[in-house]
Amino acid sequence: MASESPSLSITPLGPQDLPAALALQAQAYPPFLVEDEAAFLSRIALPASYCLGARQGNRLLGYLLAHGWSHRSPPPLGSVLADDGPGEVLFIHDLAVSPEQRGLKVGQRLVARAAELAVRDGLRRAELIAVEGAAEYWRTLGFAEEAVSGELGEKLATYGSRARWMTREIP
Repeated sequence: MASESPSLSITPLGPQDLPAALALQAQAYPPFLVEDEAAFLSRIALPASYCLGARQGNRLLGYLLAHGWSHRSPPPLGSVLADDGPGEVLFIHDLAVSPEQRGLKVGQRLVARAAELAVRDGLRRAELIAVEGAAEYWRTLGFAEEAVSGELGEKLATYGSRARWMTREIP
């Protein structure tokens, strides 16, 4: 039985992590959800970036793309982001963990650390789009589905038929 590795460190994600992160993304998502280098880097570069990497030594085992953003206004899939001013919520854009590390709470640790940093900066709510059946995973982290309509519903549809809008308060 696998156990959580004590040598796992959670640190800011940087441009130097891009090759490993893109490889993890390609393993975790179907092609229509894979974003290019420019979109990925734009999230890391935001002033209100909570993009983190889970590492064991120099090896990237998982990453979280998260940033401050406007309430109920997720950026379009694949978009290159620019600073949009102070964020109202912690928007969790992407979480990927290497297949051999799944079940070891790597994702949970990444999300918990981003939430700590967001609270420090005054954000008290987290929002995300769960894709490809991941809603159940996000429920285990305290997120709940919310009904959507209008523009938010249209954006949600671009993330696939199984996409779900989910939110939670950050304690």
